[in-house]
Amino acid sequence: MKFSIYNFQFSRKSFTLVEVLVVAFLILIIFLGLFAAYQLGFKVIGLNERKVAALQIAQGEMEKIRNLPYLSVGITNATLPKAKGILESSTTTYLNGVSYNIERNIEFVSDSTDDPESGSPPCLWDYKKVEIKVSWSGRTPGQVKLTSTFSPKDKVEEYQACSEQPGGILSVQVFDAFGNLISSPQIEVFNASGTLVATASPSDGRYDFPLATSTYKVKVSKSGYSSEETFGSGDNYQGNIIATPEKPHPLVLVSQITNISFSIDKVSSFSISTLSPWSEDYFSDSFLDESKISEKANTVIFSGQASLATTTEGGYYLSGFLTSIAISPATLLRWNEFSFNDEKPTNTDLRYQFYYASGTNWYLIPDADLPGNSTGFDSSPINLSSLSTTTYSQLKIKANFSTNNTSTTPLLKEWQLSWIMTEGTPIINAQFNLRGSKVVGKDSSENPIYKYSITTTTDANGNKNLNNLEWDNYTFSINPGTGLDLIAIDPSPQPISLLPDTTQSVKLYLDSQNSLLITVQDLITLSPVFSATVRLFKSDYDKSQYTNEKGQTLFIPLDVDNYNIEVSAEGYNSTSSTILVSGDETRIIKIQLIE
Repeated sequence: MKFSIYNFQFSRKSFTLVEVLVVAFLILIIFLGLFAAYQLGFKVIGLNERKVAALQIAQGEMEKIRNLPYLSVGITNATLPKAKGILESSTTTYLNGVSYNIERNIEFVSDSTDDPESGSPPCLWDYKKVEIKVSWSGRTPGQVKLTSTFSPKDKVEEYQACSEQPGGILSVQVFDAFGNLISSPQIEVFNASGTLVATASPSDGRYDFPLATSTYKVKVSKSGYSSEETFGSGDNYQGNIIATPEKPHPLVLVSQITNISFSIDKVSSFSISTLSPWSEDYFSDSFLDESKISEKANTVIFSGQASLATTTEGGYYLSGFLTSIAISPATLLRWNEFSFNDEKPTNTDLRYQFYYASGTNWYLIPDADLPGNSTGFDSSPINLSSLSTTTYSQLKIKANFSTNNTSTTPLLKEWQLSWIMTEGTPIINAQFNLRGSKVVGKDSSENPIYKYSITTTTDANGNKNLNNLEWDNYTFSINPGTGLDLIAIDPSPQPISLLPDTTQSVKLYLDSQNSLLITVQDLITLSPVFSATVRLFKSDYDKSQYTNEKGQTLFIPLDVDNYNIEVSAEGYNSTSSTILVSGDETRIIKIQLIE
C-alpha cells in the first residue's frame, strides 16, 4: 500500500515549468477575454446612451424649427443659396454630463420642374432643406444626423424668402381681345419715382413679381401690339390731368398677393376717305369714231362731227338720224342735263330726243314726263333732273337731222349727258375727329379722358390712313367750325368696331350748304384732264386744287357768292370764267391743247 501511494505522489511532482506556463497563459486569455467583453459591454451601453441622447437633442431642434415662421428658418448672416434666419450655425449643450455639439445647415432648394420663363422670378427657391448634426467627443465619440424639408405656405412666403425682404406679390396677367393669354409680352414695373424696378417677358403671359410694400406703375407692351398701363391721380395724359384713373397703380402689401390683368392685341388700321354725298358723271361723244353710236340712218361720222350723208346723186339726204348707245349709270341719284355743240345753217334743223328702256324695247319718253320731247329739243342745255330714275334708269339720245336744201347739212360736233350719282366725290384736306371708347380715367369734372382721341386731316386725294390702332369701338365726328356736316358713314352705324389685326375701310360723307364741283375736259376729245390746276377765288377766298383721274375737283364749303375760276394744265391753254355759287353747283370747263 505504501508503495503505491508513493508512486502517485511521485507522478504529480513530475509537471514541467512549460506545462505550468501554458496552463497559466490559457487561464490569462480566458480572463482577459472576459474582461474585454465586460469593457465592450460598458462601451456599447455608453454609446447607445449618447446616441439616444443626441437623437433626442436633434429631434428637439427639428421640432423647434417646425414651430418657427418660414422666413425665420435659416442661419444668421447666411447668403443665398444658404437660407438666412434666426438660428445659429453651431451651439453646444450638456446632457447627463456629456457635451453635445449641435450643427445646423439650412439651404434653399430649387425644383427643376419649375420653368423660370413661365411666371417665376429667376431667384425662385421652392423650399428649404434642414440638416441637424449632433456630435460628442470622449472615449466613445459619435454623431447623429436628421434632415427634413420646410415649404412656404404660399407664394408670398416663397418670394419673401427669395428676396430676403418683407413685401408681397404683384401677379400680372396679360390677355388678348378674346381672353387668351398673350405669349411673351413685355411687362415693366416702375416705382413711385419712375425708376424701372422689374421687368419680365413670360412665355405664358403671366408673371409674379416679389416687391416691397409700395405703389407701382405697370406698363405692358409687345412689338406689333397695342399697349396698356396704369395711371395715378394727377398724371398728365395727352394734356389732360387724370383725377380718377380707370386702372390705378396697384398697391403691394406685406404677405399679400395683388392681382392685376391687362388686355393688348395686334394693332389694326383705318383707311379713311372723305367724300361728298354725291358726284357727277357723264356720257360724252365728240364723234371721232362710231364707238358710241348704236344706230344711224342717212348720216355719216367723219373728222369729229356728224352730218347727213350724201346720196348717189351727190346731194345730202333730206333727213337722217343717229342714236347713242345705252347710257346706264351704275349709281344713279338723278339725271342732270344734256348739252351739245352743233351748227344749223339756214334751211337745216337738228333736234334731240330721249328714249328709255322697257324690257328689251326702247320708247320715246312721253311729253308728260319730259315736255317737248315729242318734237325734239334744239336749245342747249336741256334740264333732265325731273326725270324719275326708277322709270328712266337707262337713256338713249337721238339726233334728228333735216335740211330743205340738198347742198347744206346740219353738223353735230359733240354732245354730253351728265347725271348725279351716289358715289361721292373726294373732299380733300377735310378735318375730322376720331375717338375710341376706352378711357384711361376721368378729370376733375368727371369727364372721361379717352385713351385714343385725335383730330386729323385727309390728304390731297381725300384719304387718310391711321395705323397702329388698338382694337376698340371708334366714333368719327366733324367740328362745327369747319363748315362741314357729317351726314353719313359707311359702314354704319357708329361706333365702328375695329377688330385686332385688320384694316377697316371707312367712308365719311360730308356736306355743306354750298359747294362747286368742277370737271375739266379736253376741248376736242372730251376726255378728263388729270392734274389740272383749278383756282377758285374772290376777295376773301383763294384756293387751288388739282383735278383727279376723272378730271374733277370739289370746292367745299363755300359761301353764296360770285367766284372767279382759273384753269391751267401742262400743254393746254389756260382759261378763266366766273360762276355764282348757290347750293351745290357743277361746272364743266373745256380747255384746248396748245398748237
